[in-house]
Amino acid sequence: MAVLTMEFYSASLCRAVTFRAILPNDVPPQMRRAPHWDRPAKTLYLLHGYSGTSSDWMLNAPMAELAVKYNLNFIFPAGENGFYLDGVQTGRKYGTYVGQELVDYTRSVLGLSDRKEDTFIGGLSMGGFGAVHTALAWPETFAKAFTLSGALIIHNLKKLHPGEEDAMANYEYYKLVFGDLDTVEQSPANPEVLVEELLRAGRSLPGLYQAIGTEDFLYEENQIFRRFLEERKVPLVYREGPGTHDFVFWREHIEPAIRWLLEEKA
Repeated sequence: MAVLTMEFYSASLCRAVTFRAILPNDVPPQMRRAPHWDRPAKTLYLLHGYSGTSSDWMLNAPMAELAVKYNLNFIFPAGENGFYLDGVQTGRKYGTYVGQELVDYTRSVLGLSDRKEDTFIGGLSMGGFGAVHTALAWPETFAKAFTLSGALIIHNLKKLHPGEEDAMANYEYYKLVFGDLDTVEQSPANPEVLVEELLRAGRSLPGLYQAIGTEDFLYEENQIFRRFLEERKVPLVYREGPGTHDFVFWREHIEPAIRWLLEEKA
């Protein structure tokens, strides 16, 4: 198994960036279990949350074990606190970085599959938002996306005014990341807008999976997104259970999400 930390120059972010990866590319034959080792490896781009780093998943969940069990490559980018969105400011194209540039780079350098059906994205909290948004923005790249405790906070942002803040950040931060907060609900930063655009165009949507803890402070925000998809008859696999916004919940739900990606019973 290869455990990598790599640095390269990102044109999207205008600087050198670092990502981590786990590639089960030298697993002994006796450890390879069917059916996942009867096919080439697939790849999951796995996103961290607000104030997190590219090492969060590796340090807090058994990612190496899951890579071997499911013959699954993991790529862990650093999204800083950019919500994996493209900003208008120079060096803030986090969406393009994760959705296009990093995919192209890792496919080329690491020899990953370039097939849509072998390429997935997922994440927790801010990364859960980013995974859904990225998959909807690049539906030709990602076959499926999952969100665990997703920070699906778009509808909260219009309530903030200059000089105000919520428990996470202030108005000025949200304006930098999301743009005009008065119109953000109608902007491409809103995953719901991307869903509507794909439906109007008659294009296929990526498969979507959502899990949220019943004690999570983002529970109602997740229900709003769930209802939005259900009203438009967009297929969604939804799971909830006891839990709050922490790695206790995310460790419990990462493997079911992976099984769903790979079309096992989740």
